[in-house]
Amino acid sequence: MAQYGLDAHSAGILEEYRALLPTYRYAAELIVGHVREALSEAGLIIAALEHRVKEEKSLAGKLRLKGNKYHSILDVTDLVGLRAITFYIDDVDKVAALVDRLFDVDWENSVDKRKAHQIDSFGYMSLHYICRLPADTFSNKDYPRLNEFRFEIQIRTVLQHAWANMNHDTGYKSGVEIPQEYLRSLSRLAGILELVDGEFSRIRSELNDYRRNVQSLVASGNLEEVPLDGESFRSLLAMHPFDALNRRIAAVNQAEIQDVSLQHFLPIFKAFGAKTLADLSRMIRDYSEAAFQIACYQIGLTDLDIVASSIGPQDICIAYILKSGGGIPGLTRLLEALNGPSESNAAMAEVLFRQASSMAFMH
Repeated sequence: MAQYGLDAHSAGILEEYRALLPTYRYAAELIVGHVREALSEAGLIIAALEHRVKEEKSLAGKLRLKGNKYHSILDVTDLVGLRAITFYIDDVDKVAALVDRLFDVDWENSVDKRKAHQIDSFGYMSLHYICRLPADTFSNKDYPRLNEFRFEIQIRTVLQHAWANMNHDTGYKSGVEIPQEYLRSLSRLAGILELVDGEFSRIRSELNDYRRNVQSLVASGNLEEVPLDGESFRSLLAMHPFDALNRRIAAVNQAEIQDVSLQHFLPIFKAFGAKTLADLSRMIRDYSEAAFQIACYQIGLTDLDIVASSIGPQDICIAYILKSGGGIPGLTRLLEALNGPSESNAAMAEVLFRQASSMAFMH
């Protein structure tokens, strides 16, 4: 190993590494595959999942500095490494629990760097697990030493990962002395990022509580207490409030109803003045008959056999505009909101207005 300047002991360890390299590469793919599968099964979404096998040159550098620390290649615990980068602080522990179920964790050599209390420790607050592949669940006769070596799994948040990378680039924590004024600036920034990391998790937790509360109120029928927003509208749509009208319309032609997203109607209903789910429910109740009359005129003389689930809410909107005196300008704005800007929207609005003027609900 003259090329690396290693002594005989370290050179022997490097030879062991070369012999086991196919096993390390196989293990790295095996480990990341099982972690990815477990994350998917748990419904846990993370920012990134990285893995690598330490390169020979990197290992040689490590052995050159402290080769006498290792008796054999099995004492080197980071030859295979995996890094899970989460969006939220509380997901770090969820990934850790998943890792604990999959692999044998060497608790004595694992480190929870989140327990560090130094003011400049934010970017180094990863959870580091040293693990083995358990023989009862991971084995392969082509790689007989698969369960002997240890590997490292790091778990950290996106902000911690970004901070660690920025620090590496600036030379901070690298042993290079940098001026105190920059150290103070970096420490202040670390504190801000740590606060932001915590706030993201707090906001997500409170939003989840809000979603559960909205779903409970909607299920109990207390719609007056529920503000109309994206989350509450989704909860209401889950109760299919337009289904009765859509079925009635489809029955005119014995048509099939094709489900489409109705989320784009939210800003329209809010523009009509609906502030709570109760307001929207009253709008559906009050304008469904007029919407049915409009739909009958639209499809009654056609052979249309498929209608979108948006036909009901769309015709409710048309009926609301007509009965509220919005006229052709209001209908044009509606068509632009639903279909995008087009020169044909004004012409379509005129047709709709002319058709509706003779309908019973307009008198």
